[in-house]
Amino acid sequence: MIISNSMETLVAGSGVIRKLFEEGLQMAEEFGKENVYDFSLGNPASPVPEAVTKAIADVLKENPDSYVHGYMKNAGFDETRKAVADHLNKSFGMGYSAEDIIMTVGAAGAMNCVFRAVLNPGDEVVVFAPFFGEYNSYASNYGGKLVVIPAKTDDFDLNLEKLEENISVNTKCIIVNNPNNPSGRIYPKETIERLGEIIKKAENRIGHPIYVLCDEPYRELAYDGVEVPYIPSIIENSIYIYSYSKTLSLPGERIGYLALSKKAEGYDKLIGALVVANRCLGYVNAPSLFQLVIGRCQDVGVDLEFYDKNRKLLYEKLTDLGFEVIKPEGAFYLLVKSPFEDESRFVELGKKQHIIMVSTKTFGCPGYVRIAYCVDYDMIKRSLPAFERLAKDSREVLP
Repeated sequence: MIISNSMETLVAGSGVIRKLFEEGLQMAEEFGKENVYDFSLGNPASPVPEAVTKAIADVLKENPDSYVHGYMKNAGFDETRKAVADHLNKSFGMGYSAEDIIMTVGAAGAMNCVFRAVLNPGDEVVVFAPFFGEYNSYASNYGGKLVVIPAKTDDFDLNLEKLEENISVNTKCIIVNNPNNPSGRIYPKETIERLGEIIKKAENRIGHPIYVLCDEPYRELAYDGVEVPYIPSIIENSIYIYSYSKTLSLPGERIGYLALSKKAEGYDKLIGALVVANRCLGYVNAPSLFQLVIGRCQDVGVDLEFYDKNRKLLYEKLTDLGFEVIKPEGAFYLLVKSPFEDESRFVELGKKQHIIMVSTKTFGCPGYVRIAYCVDYDMIKRSLPAFERLAKDSREVLP
């Protein structure tokens, strides 16, 4: 064997979204970029805020290269960690200090640090469908097993009715992605409070803490005044995970952080393990320049209107065409119910109209497709006739 057995499995099932993205690039070469409507990747088209661009220039101008581009503590620059802690405290009434914050290589890096720190082979990580498919890869890196709670497709809230029976002595973590990718659902405070009650009861039963991983790269993308509850203020055994990829349109810079409250059980051991994990996984530290940049940009907000315009246009048009669409409360994805039992038929039919959509089978929620509307508004307008043709083709194909 040239590669490991675990990688054989991952290679065989990985990269569905990336493959669609590459297929879209090939289509663009063949038919012209303006005639291809790629909704596959959550790659923000919203411009990087001017304040971020200015911060980059200021950091480079005001500091020596050896500081900007050099090593620092594995947990990150002290001033950045303090800025993050102060921002969280001001926003959510928390009591974080700089030592509770670890700067990471995006949210994915943070999650891998957590799993490296807490998982033993055979330990379980509970996720609620629909969920980001890479969670499975991250957990399996450390011998963890993903336990999937089926989607509650009537309203796409957390399926708490099925949670307790799926918690065992091997359960170490529960992931909550809020707002959710791909449904756009925002889980309300009442749901999070009930989640906390179930977890506390389960912890007493199994005899050890269960950590809630709050995966929130879309936190600021909340529409119509809907509030995103701050889970660590409700559930003490929480690890908050954040990325600037979506809010500041910086996905390629790989900058994020994790925050652990001192109220979390086992804090002293856990915070030390998380810092070491950040190093021993090979990251060593989060990108130095962008640590310093985001330290100056804690109050820079997302251009919500950019995404809300796209959301409203697509939702209204697809609904008018007869598609069953889940109206998103947050993030920048639309879930559309496939007219066919096998949603891959719908994906393929879309490709004939140069529309690239993603099956949600890998999100644990077959029967739907995901449309990422973090794209240029003009592209959405150009795509509308293609969606009209797709609606017509779907009706003609159906028995």
